[in-house]
Amino acid sequence: MQVDGPRALQAAWLQAARQIMARTEDVGSRFADEARRMHYGEVEERAIRGRATAQETSELLDEGIAVLPLPLPDAAKETLQ
Repeated sequence: MQVDGPRALQAAWLQAARQIMARTEDVGSRFADEARRMHYGEVEERAIRGRATAQETSELLDEGIAVLPLPLPDAAKETLQ
């Protein structure tokens, strides 16, 4: 029986979440608009994160804009311990 399995998984998730938070710009509810602006060359591409509805996500994918829904808790906006 592996006792540290869930702890190791949690630690890996936290490490990945920290990297995402550190290497992306939070554009909040403007995510779909910013993703489109980058896709259509209106602004320089950069790593962003934010919020999009299921409908907005579906529309982005239909337009050929690659997005990855990744639920991060609101607490992740603060320091992840």
